[in-house]
Amino acid sequence: MTTQVTANTERASAFLRIAIALQTLTIFLQAVSAGLLLTSSYGETLHSAGARVMYGASMLYVLAAVLAWKPGGGPLRPVLHASGFLVLASAQVVLGIAHVPSVHVPLGVAMFALSVLALARR
Repeated sequence: MTTQVTANTERASAFLRIAIALQTLTIFLQAVSAGLLLTSSYGETLHSAGARVMYGASMLYVLAAVLAWKPGGGPLRPVLHASGFLVLASAQVVLGIAHVPSVHVPLGVAMFALSVLALARR
């Protein structure tokens, strides 16, 4: 029984690491598409699609954190971090739609840094 619990915990932890890595990658790609937004005609389409993918990755991070916590027997802290990140992602989407780059851009940089830190902790 202990072996099965350990295996479940390891799988949940691996899923959490993958979710954080995916989130980090999508935020990085958003920075790339933001540069394309300034230099090409298709940049806006790419950045808009990327925003949806990034938001989905943030929701996946919350799901992975919950699965690592409750059934996996892990700590609650990653759930709080993931939930806070989803709030930041929501604000980022709203600010992007409202065209408020003075807050949208620095928040994006902060989100990337926080995501890299979360990935480094795992």
